[in-house]
Amino acid sequence: MKDKFYAYIQNLQNQITSKLEEIDGEATFKEDKWTRAEGGGGHSRVIENGAVFEKGGVNISAVHGALPESMQNYFGVKDADFFACGLSLVIHPKNPMVPTVHANWRYFEMYDKAGNIVDQWFGGGQDLTPYYLFEEDATHFHSICKKACDAHNSDFYKTYKKKCDEYFYNAHRNEGRGVGGLFFDYCKATDDMSMQNWFEFVSEVGDSFIDAYAPIVEKRKELEYTSVQRDWQEIRRGRYVEFNLVHDKGTLFGLKTNGRIESILMSLPSHVQWRYNYHPEKDSEEAKLIEVLQNPKEWVK
Repeated sequence: MKDKFYAYIQNLQNQITSKLEEIDGEATFKEDKWTRAEGGGGHSRVIENGAVFEKGGVNISAVHGALPESMQNYFGVKDADFFACGLSLVIHPKNPMVPTVHANWRYFEMYDKAGNIVDQWFGGGQDLTPYYLFEEDATHFHSICKKACDAHNSDFYKTYKKKCDEYFYNAHRNEGRGVGGLFFDYCKATDDMSMQNWFEFVSEVGDSFIDAYAPIVEKRKELEYTSVQRDWQEIRRGRYVEFNLVHDKGTLFGLKTNGRIESILMSLPSHVQWRYNYHPEKDSEEAKLIEVLQNPKEWVK
């Protein structure tokens, strides 16, 4: 399974970066291959200062070795080895009318000292973070997510949409990071779902990403914007940074397993602001976004 999933994310990385380069029309992804001293490595692809994308990364990794003590404590195990691979992406467009997007699809195995698999699971998801709320964009993104889920289980979308709203939440701000999408983790074999079934589900979600995001970018990338709207984008990016550094489990895992710091922090935008006690004007387009972030909506039925 680990070989099958790693081959899948290698191919998916190629598909996604090719499509995003086509949309940008100017900048290309630069690949940076790296190795981890304890075992494994990855391929980071980063795009910067393009016509459409200010900064973005589409990274894959496959790492293995002894599970660090901090992670042993987290999982409640001792003397375990692990293998983890995944694709993680974050795209920050230049135009504030185009939303930031994040996605991650991953697979994890844990072994005893004899090399036997003692646990394995899939995780992942994709979520949208707009700066200005176009409800039809949120509906489109969620519709694609629901279609991918419904192909496998009619309860998946409702369940994983709720988990996404709960996970990508800045509790210290009492607001969501964005308008959500899907989030699933610890997807293990059961009587109803084999690991092959989970692979098929996760790969269907991964394959749906371009259909979910690319049409939104194409529709919004040429819209005009003001310096005030650009400031708002950078202020909201500050909330994005806060979530990734305070709450995100993926960032924590990378830091505690001696991952490559440049790849772990590629999710941070190039330009960001923190203004003291800033609040948008009442009834403004900016306030409209905050209302939805504080009160998650059901975008599709």
